[in-house]
Amino acid sequence: MTLRPFHLAFPVHDLDAARAFYRDVLGCAEGRSSGQWIDFDFGGHQIVAHLDPAAKPVAVANEVDGHHVPVPHFGIVLTMADWQALATRVEAAGVPFGIAPHVRFKGKPGEQATMFFRDPSGNALEFKAFADDTMLFATEEPR
Repeated sequence: MTLRPFHLAFPVHDLDAARAFYRDVLGCAEGRSSGQWIDFDFGGHQIVAHLDPAAKPVAVANEVDGHHVPVPHFGIVLTMADWQALATRVEAAGVPFGIAPHVRFKGKPGEQATMFFRDPSGNALEFKAFADDTMLFATEEPR
């Protein structure tokens, strides 16, 4: 199957704060918008921030490698260089990390750099990078 862009719509309580975060901190180009929503180019995928003044973050987490991983969350698999650049931008913008940038599954199939943080409305985001993208779905050592 040919990889196609995905579409994700999610709630935000403040469109101006969402615009500043997704456009200025994450570097997502802005597409169409109205007084109720904003389209962003999220690494070639379409995400849409929809205004919901009552939006509240979900406070569920699963234990993974000693970290409390927020559920739900979304993000992109980046190149290692782009992942590091994003980590630097996010930190410089003063966005607190829920899970600081680190490497998971070190020395195992699926080894990945990962970080978690939240947007101004509390939506959890994860960004990953693999030294070898073929390990994205790895379940055992390659032969």
